[in-house]
Amino acid sequence: MDELSYKLGIDPIELRRRNEPQMDEAENKPFSSRSLMQCYELGSERFGWARRTPEPRSMRDGRLLIGMGAATATYPAFHAPASARVRLLADGIAEVEAAASDMGPGTYTSMTQVAAEFLGLPPEQVRFRLGRSDYPQTPSHGGSWTMASVGSAIRAACVEAQAQAARRAVADANLPVFGASVNDLEWSEGRLRRRGEAATGLSYQDIVARTGVPVEAERSAERASEVAERYSMHSFGAVFAEVAIDPDVGTIRVRRIVGAYGIGRVVNPLLARSQCTGGMIGGIGMALMERTVLDPRDGRPVNAHMADYLMPVNLDIPKLEAFFVDEVDPHVNPLGVKGLGEIALVGTAPAIANAVFHATGRRVRALPIHIEDVLTA
Repeated sequence: MDELSYKLGIDPIELRRRNEPQMDEAENKPFSSRSLMQCYELGSERFGWARRTPEPRSMRDGRLLIGMGAATATYPAFHAPASARVRLLADGIAEVEAAASDMGPGTYTSMTQVAAEFLGLPPEQVRFRLGRSDYPQTPSHGGSWTMASVGSAIRAACVEAQAQAARRAVADANLPVFGASVNDLEWSEGRLRRRGEAATGLSYQDIVARTGVPVEAERSAERASEVAERYSMHSFGAVFAEVAIDPDVGTIRVRRIVGAYGIGRVVNPLLARSQCTGGMIGGIGMALMERTVLDPRDGRPVNAHMADYLMPVNLDIPKLEAFFVDEVDPHVNPLGVKGLGEIALVGTAPAIANAVFHATGRRVRALPIHIEDVLTA
């Protein structure tokens, strides 16, 4: 797309806008939601794309060549079957269990938030536990599907725990909702009351303390096959990169990266931005440094150690910014969330490569981009 835009003399973003599809033409399905153009609008504004001059080698900072490039990011909104267990205790604590893992993206925190939201409890009253094989089964931690899959299972278990607590309450002659129809009751901020009443209502603690027996519910969640067959589901993003290149020696420095993403509902903006900046750092390594060298005799990596396998370090990391567009997707899962783990990575390297072309006029189609790739022959 970037190469085509230069040949046609059309701004790279404008070319994408003119060719924005109304449906997934590869699968002949409508998108469950698609916010790519909103991502480009937000990203270009935050990045300052309007200050870019279109001709290659037309922007300089002193003797350095400056390049600005943009690229699309997209990643499937995967979902896998998952289960979770919720236990409401007499002391007002809710225990939540799922055999997931947390490799660093904040699974403990985000799953606690989901349970707290649907139970109507403050997060400090939720204890989320993971990482044991005797907890309810979940998919492996990968593929940008943990929040969608495990979070949906936790939501389902929370809803079922509330239903069980309500049934227990209406069966207790000593509670004010005794004899009421469950359909005439509602949960609000963790308290059960008759619909339309202004009464304080019953807390989980009030209900469980009557018998001292915890309310326990386990539920599973998976994407309905008819929904998966009907819609094409993806996260989207627009990534913008600025590079500075020394024209004499060909060194490339990434100065800044801005990403705008449409990932459905954002459960925790702080964790989401952290994942995005981490993906951008991985994209810098992919674009400029990381390369596995194989021994042709036996196929073994010869640089499989930190001395020879180059990765970005602190001095390689520029200013990184991540933003999110408002996107509501009722089809992907009950939470309306899409995968985030990979999408910030997949758009970064092509944005850097496009910026390198804008700075030098040299189109590089293999990664990582080396000094010799940008030096004029």
